[in-house]
Amino acid sequence: MLKKLSVKNFAVISFVEFYPKSGLNVFTGETGAGKSVAIAALSFALGARASVSLIKDGADKLEVHAEFDTQNISPTLLEKYALDGKTLLFTRTLDRKGKGKAFLNKRPVPVAALSELGKALVDFHGQHEHQSLLQTEVQLQMLDSFAHLLSLRQDTYRAWKNWTDAQAKLEATQMSEQEKQRQLDLCLFQLKEIENINPKLGEDVDLDQKLPQLKYAGKLLESAAEAYRVLYEDELSATSLLGRAVRHVQDMTEKDESLESVLGSLTQAETLISDACEEISSYRDGLDADPQTLDALLSRHEKLKRLKLKYGPELSDVLQAARNMKEQIDRLQNSQLVEKELQEEVQKTRRILDNLCEELHEKRYVAAQKLAVLLKEEITPLGFDGLDFEVSVEMDGENPTPTGADRVEFLFSPNPGQALRPLHQTASGGELSRVMLGLKTVLAGDVPTMIFDEVDTGIGGRTATLVGHKLREVAQGRQVLCVTHLATVAACADAHFHIEKETDGKKTDVSLRALDKEEVIPEIARMLGALSEKDETALSHARQMLETARSK
Repeated sequence: MLKKLSVKNFAVISFVEFYPKSGLNVFTGETGAGKSVAIAALSFALGARASVSLIKDGADKLEVHAEFDTQNISPTLLEKYALDGKTLLFTRTLDRKGKGKAFLNKRPVPVAALSELGKALVDFHGQHEHQSLLQTEVQLQMLDSFAHLLSLRQDTYRAWKNWTDAQAKLEATQMSEQEKQRQLDLCLFQLKEIENINPKLGEDVDLDQKLPQLKYAGKLLESAAEAYRVLYEDELSATSLLGRAVRHVQDMTEKDESLESVLGSLTQAETLISDACEEISSYRDGLDADPQTLDALLSRHEKLKRLKLKYGPELSDVLQAARNMKEQIDRLQNSQLVEKELQEEVQKTRRILDNLCEELHEKRYVAAQKLAVLLKEEITPLGFDGLDFEVSVEMDGENPTPTGADRVEFLFSPNPGQALRPLHQTASGGELSRVMLGLKTVLAGDVPTMIFDEVDTGIGGRTATLVGHKLREVAQGRQVLCVTHLATVAACADAHFHIEKETDGKKTDVSLRALDKEEVIPEIARMLGALSEKDETALSHARQMLETARSK
């Protein structure tokens, strides 16, 4: 359950902090006040994508902290992220340069860690998400989620990929003799080009280091000799002069011990210069100013450069290209044998895929019957009389896809005597909102916090009252956060938060505060269309609405 949310410099919010309760928490305010921004901030803290455009004007970075208790997180996840306390703190920041940081209990973690844990803690239903319910791909995903088939779907995808890859290889072998010979000649030519040069991994890097030395070997040799002469060989070399200075200071130190540090510095300098002389001497002896050697290395460097331009960009890519060519040559020279093996591979991978598709179909069919029954139970009380709902699962074994061979579609009839039809042909916006509310309730499972951002879109009157009661029912034993414009929904809340936009003409900010029982009344009245704060008719209606909701 979400215990605390702290938001700083997010969109129009400078800073807000609130403490939601268990049960139904509603967020209300005027249109455009920023109610959904707080929900977006929570989504960001739990790993959702974000851009620098969300940073409040004038701020350097945004920051969101979300604190949860850990009682509903599986021991496996707790162990995976070394979580041993009762509280879980998500922290995420983003600066103007697009650099973001993520923390879990103040320890740096990948954003993926926040996302994985967030899915175990919170189920989001965003604005207009119910429209996605019209897509059969979304309906299939929901059915598979309900039936816990996502792992089997992954296995099916891998089997489909193996089958399509085998098909592609087989098709590549089924070409004319003329085309095979053309490809064979090209591969042989390109392989010979690489093998004639015979590149070695890392060879280009070594040449890049050696060539500057060789190009300027004469000048480097001259400079090294001069440096060695000045430091060591001349009668008045640095080594000679420094040695004389050391001997004088030694004599002085015998008479005055305060000069011991000076002597130490001079002795250290003498050692360093001696070491430098040895390194310069070795460097000078290792220089090769031979023009023939330079020409040979420049030629080699140019050949490697051409190979990398043609088969690269790196030398490792050139070597991999040579290996690929050898495999292709082998396939082309033994195409009949390879074709037979690939035909067997296509048949084998297709059998595996068909078996998985069949298994998926059987499990989906059983789950579809259960989902239809549960969903009817959930949404029938939401203003549907004579509702009928069915989850259709039809298999097309001839044309498997990455998700199997099934076409799943939700069929809906909101009124008695009306034939079942696909949702996109029958459901209005308000009906879709209620169907999605029912689906979210069924699919939420043990997720402790559910968020509905304007789930009441497109509904009103008695239906809005029923949705409010359903949300309160869903919130029993868990936490629900709901952004709403409807007074009948807000009246059912266990905790009511008011969001208000404030502006001085130059800048805009948002405040969020919890309303007490007395403050809720005028807010409900405002949502009912009160003409003023003292509109007694609206206030009386608000009191009655709250009393009715609380009594139920």
